[in-house]
Amino acid sequence: MGHGTNRIEDMSSPNNETAANARETVVEIHSVCLPPKKTTFQKLKKRFGDVFFPDDPLERFRNQTWRNKVILGLQSLFPIFTWGSQYDLKLFRSDVISGLTIASLAIPQGISYAKLANLPPIVGLYSSFVPPLIYSVLGSSKHLAVGPVSIASLVMGSMLSESVSPTQDSILYLKLAFTSTFFAGLFQASLGLLRLGFVIDFLSKATLVGFTAGAAVIVSLQQLKGLLGIVHFTGKMQFVPVMSSVINTRSEWSWETIVMGLGFLIILLTTRHISMRKPKLFWISAASPLASVVISTLLVYLIRDKTHAISFIGHLPKGLNPPSVNMLYFSAAHLALAIKTGIITGILSLTEGIAVGRTFASLKNYQVNGNKEMMAIGFMNMAGSCTSCYVTTGSFSRSAVNVNAGAKTAVSNIVMASAVLVTLLFLMPLFYYTPNLILAAIILTAVIGLIDYQAAYKLWKVDKFDFFTCMCSFFGVLFVSVPLGLAIAVGVSVIKILLHVTRPNTLEFGNIPGTQIYQSLKRYREASRVPGFLILAVESPLYFANCTYLQERILRWTREEENRIKENNDRNLKCIILDMTAVSSIDTSGIEAVFELRRRLEKQSLQLVLVNPVGSVMEKLHKSKIIESLGLSGLYLTVGEAVSDLSSTWKAHGQP
Repeated sequence: MGHGTNRIEDMSSPNNETAANARETVVEIHSVCLPPKKTTFQKLKKRFGDVFFPDDPLERFRNQTWRNKVILGLQSLFPIFTWGSQYDLKLFRSDVISGLTIASLAIPQGISYAKLANLPPIVGLYSSFVPPLIYSVLGSSKHLAVGPVSIASLVMGSMLSESVSPTQDSILYLKLAFTSTFFAGLFQASLGLLRLGFVIDFLSKATLVGFTAGAAVIVSLQQLKGLLGIVHFTGKMQFVPVMSSVINTRSEWSWETIVMGLGFLIILLTTRHISMRKPKLFWISAASPLASVVISTLLVYLIRDKTHAISFIGHLPKGLNPPSVNMLYFSAAHLALAIKTGIITGILSLTEGIAVGRTFASLKNYQVNGNKEMMAIGFMNMAGSCTSCYVTTGSFSRSAVNVNAGAKTAVSNIVMASAVLVTLLFLMPLFYYTPNLILAAIILTAVIGLIDYQAAYKLWKVDKFDFFTCMCSFFGVLFVSVPLGLAIAVGVSVIKILLHVTRPNTLEFGNIPGTQIYQSLKRYREASRVPGFLILAVESPLYFANCTYLQERILRWTREEENRIKENNDRNLKCIILDMTAVSSIDTSGIEAVFELRRRLEKQSLQLVLVNPVGSVMEKLHKSKIIESLGLSGLYLTVGEAVSDLSSTWKAHGQP
């Protein structure tokens, strides 16, 4: 190269004069710098902070007095202290209206979703009382309306009923439901405390779209039991057994139940459609479930002596949530089932709750803390399991009504819980004649919005593999089982990750004429190859899982380029430039692969040049002595500098 300046420059030392300053060149050649020196402890500390504390939660405690630190600590643990000091009558008025509005939706939905989980209807109301109170103190979302949700109810019901009959062994089933809720809360709170929220990221958007759509179809088909008046219905959750049960029990169909059920279903769907078209009329869809319950209950009461074809709920006990600590079941016989059910329902409910909270926080321009939400939902479910509640989370439908009704803070959850309390204490006998068909109609209306065909179409347009994942989840839930369908989709997602990791993308670059810009030859038609050079880019970290593949792929690129040169009688290939801008990290296996690649290319009289390795990669390459083996002309800051400097060197030595 005609210069003796070291190509590696330590940032801790003065800037060295580069070779480009020593001789006249068109392009100035810059040194590739090592990152600032750090001890192993400093590196581990930074890495640990980046992984587990990306939000730097202790930042606001710095330079504060002890009194302020105590206040900030209380606000961090109990977000209610953050907004409680500014709370006034105007905010309370808005929260009362929104709280009463979502209570009118939460009461019938709570009863309905409990039946979906094969639990006594009263448990759904218990779950709409205690958990919202706890969340209002611990939660960071101002608009999340907490209570039972359809997907978690379906999953819990399907998983537990596979091993324990909710009718023949109802006490054991109830114990397992509470125990599963405890483990769900324990798992959720642990994720928040240990800041392991990235675990739920394995449930990708594609997986959730397919899973929720499949679950919505299964939930809808299950409601045919109530809408048709079927008594002997299958307990299975797959599409084929459910449809077979519907067809085989035609003799049990009740025309009175069908007429009344379809009538109320049409009313509920119509009010939902009106509210979606005109958001200002949100109160119509919010009030219609409770109004339908009242009207249907009154109708059944009036015709109770004329027909016995319409089934109804029957007796519901009055009073507050009874303690259920003694019902937590830790016996070895069914402990694994409770833990498995708890973890799966915990992940699903946590994903839904955080997604809903972040959606409305974004709309209202504030931030929801993911780790606080995990802890709030987790502690809420742990406390709920001790007070006769099953797994709860933030509901999208109730939260949307909460926002539209003008909720300002989490006090709306307290108001909703207070309304449920009044219902539990004084109004339970009024639900005696509530028909099961209206509960089925309410569930159908709620879950129909979970089938997001537009999102599925977008997946098809944007990413076919994501669409395939979505379909695996959808058909797995529909035809195999709810938990296995979810497992299949997660498995496909993991395979996708492994494919990206073990088979990363490599590109061939060319020069855009008249510039020093080098981009993909396939992407930019105006880009052209540079004679004598093969310029490649790797778009992934370089480590044990992919280093062998990348080495073989680069050698294949080399063979293909040499064949192309022979066919077109172009200038001989002299140099392989490897752009490492997108190589975010490298391990010892990756370093060995680079050594081996350099050695194999040298045997073919080809030079290997590395371009722009990032700081951590550069440091490891330097420590492994690979930079020395590459030589002074083996490392450059940009592809343009490498091409210009090597071309001028070859020209100076009289090489073509």
